[in-house]
Amino acid sequence: MPSHAARLTLEYWKDEDWYVGQLREVPGVISQGATLKELEENIQDAYQLMLKERRPAFRRRAKTKVIALTA
Repeated sequence: MPSHAARLTLEYWKDEDWYVGQLREVPGVISQGATLKELEENIQDAYQLMLKERRPAFRRRAKTKVIALTA
């Protein structure tokens, strides 16, 4: 399966001894690390796992429909 590079925004903060972060464009992809570099590696792993889990076999049969929602 071909891979592609996505440029996403990592929002992060320090929580005691940990760097904690989330991807702004992908809600639910969050992680932590002892260093900022470790956080970046861990968020990459979390993002890859999320992509893998979003590819179940039944989605090939799924249909889509655009709907209007009000906020």
